[in-house]
Amino acid sequence: MNPTGKFPKTFARYAWIVLGYNVAVILWGAVVRSTGSGAGCGDHWPLCGGNLIPRIQKLATLIEFSHRASSGVDVLLVAGLVYLAFRRFERGELVRRLAAAAGFFTITEGLVGAALVLFGEVGDRVSMGRVVILSLHLVNTFLLLASIALVAWAAGKMRHSGLLREPSESEGGMPERKTAIYFAYGAGLAGMLVIAITGTLTALADTLFPARSLAQGFSWDFSNAPSPIVRLRIIHPVMAVLLGSLLVALAVYALSTATSAASKRLAGWLLGLVALQFMFGLINVLSLTPLWMQLLHLLTADLIWITLVLLSAEVFGLANAYPSLHEGEQAPSLAEAAGTYALPKHP
Repeated sequence: MNPTGKFPKTFARYAWIVLGYNVAVILWGAVVRSTGSGAGCGDHWPLCGGNLIPRIQKLATLIEFSHRASSGVDVLLVAGLVYLAFRRFERGELVRRLAAAAGFFTITEGLVGAALVLFGEVGDRVSMGRVVILSLHLVNTFLLLASIALVAWAAGKMRHSGLLREPSESEGGMPERKTAIYFAYGAGLAGMLVIAITGTLTALADTLFPARSLAQGFSWDFSNAPSPIVRLRIIHPVMAVLLGSLLVALAVYALSTATSAASKRLAGWLLGLVALQFMFGLINVLSLTPLWMQLLHLLTADLIWITLVLLSAEVFGLANAYPSLHEGEQAPSLAEAAGTYALPKHP
């Protein structure tokens, strides 16, 4: 069934809402980690303390249970996204594939979160298992955000269903398609995943081993740290500056060479967000990472990731790679397609 009327626009709006809700769930998950509330429901999953609705006797239980409840709502929202995509878009269309990916990563997100609880990798526990599971958790979270963002983006790009469009430079975003540019964007995307992992482990170290002063924090970074993950407090900022420099270069290049308004707009957002993140990172270090600053830092990182993913999709011309066609139908030529949508002639 082809989407008709205003459905793609309405669907895209719903997808953006689901994306925003996922970002809110992620931020609340950071509150769970930073307050050590991951064990608030004990070692039970998906039940909390063995009950569907637990008796709230301590703050940690309230924080963890509310996070699980919000995650449950998220599952329903993503399920709705997948249903609508498969109900109203054709087989093989990009929106369908991306919605299926969002559904998959939502399921794996719940499974990885369950692993943290069931294996006891919560609270004040520090182990290699927790590092590995948290790393997988972060990669899965970013892939989930990318999938949902691309669903909204692809739906917004929809034109006449069934019309094969040849890629054009104005839609692709860059006047020249160079392997080096693709490699640079790939490095930026991969680097964001690495930075997300080191950033989360750094936040975990700050929670479990809080420094009483900036001097003590620096002494731990360069001498006898109470745990190996504490040393990420010096490694993470260095890596973040290097990656940020690459993202700034990509944004400036896109602003100077892109021919589409969407690419220029996304490049401008990326440039501003990276500059803001540099400032937040400095404040985070100087203020000894208070919770409110951690949340702002994480929110900005999520927005940078989403913006970079969408800018990469524009640059790579992803929308042009998946024409909307019925399975088994022969693609119409551009001349035939133009004739199909030509206005009727009046006598």
